[in-house]
Amino acid sequence: MITRRTVAKGLAATPIAALTLVQTLEGSSQIARAQEGPVRIGSKDFTEQLILGEMYALLLENAGIATEKSLNLGGTEVAQAALVAGEIDLYPEYTGTGLTLVLGIGIETVSSGTPVAGAATPTDQMVSIDQQVYDIVSEGYLEQFDLVWLDESAFNNTQALAVKRSFAEERGITTISELAEIAGELTIVAPSDFVERPDGLQGLADFYSMEFGNVLSVAPGIRYQALDEDQAQVVLAFGTDGQVAGLDLVLLEDDKSLWPPYHVAPVVRSDTLTANPGIADALNPIAPLLTDEAMSALNWQVDGPEGLEPEEVARMFLEAQGLLGG
Repeated sequence: MITRRTVAKGLAATPIAALTLVQTLEGSSQIARAQEGPVRIGSKDFTEQLILGEMYALLLENAGIATEKSLNLGGTEVAQAALVAGEIDLYPEYTGTGLTLVLGIGIETVSSGTPVAGAATPTDQMVSIDQQVYDIVSEGYLEQFDLVWLDESAFNNTQALAVKRSFAEERGITTISELAEIAGELTIVAPSDFVERPDGLQGLADFYSMEFGNVLSVAPGIRYQALDEDQAQVVLAFGTDGQVAGLDLVLLEDDKSLWPPYHVAPVVRSDTLTANPGIADALNPIAPLLTDEAMSALNWQVDGPEGLEPEEVARMFLEAQGLLGG
């Protein structure tokens, strides 16, 4: 069975923008071929990405655009390099990954709210962090790579702290700030890298003055088991992990914006969009339908007891939304 992500998203010592510049120069033959054949769809190597890649292929084929799938490529560096080199034409990417890992821009450079130009008051029509990050990556990718971000999803697959629903209701907590008030009584279960990362336990201490009573460091794949067996009360999660839906967990609001948003969107080569102008119209309608709850449930259909194939899950969802066959 395909497994979910086993490494946390985070900052890179060297932005991928610098590492992939050479592919821009080497990919001329691939670029020419991109305008002649089917649209080549890539993805990274975890469940959510595979489902999204299958969705993109189904939607494009439904719109009469021939496709070729190159899914399960590897991590961000591999997928981004393939896109820049013209080996693929598009793949799903996350805004937070584009910001921090590809462009090398820290989330601390993004304000918690910026007034819209011409707003009547400083607090009128504030631009959210999510929108600012999307705007930054859209502009940065176009300038540096000639790549276009299509519409971003409603879901946010950022890092998060999750608790059992019964615990959240019993203690009356919905935010990380509220959890911080009782953290000294609690055990958190998380992968070892979260313990060491600056945006992990140290980030929680810096942003929320939070210190847990105990930290249970485990392999990423068994952290939810530890929570389910009551070895811990809090778990490090990602917003659309299948276990969030499968175990009926509550994601606590990151009310001080420690972590950047991770909305997903198709990132497409500009020349591919020029050669296939129907791509945006085919793919953009799915964005608002991919909510946190929907994506978590889709992931669980693959990673949970049903063990369905990503293509089957993608097709069933699109058919249920009325996006295929029309």
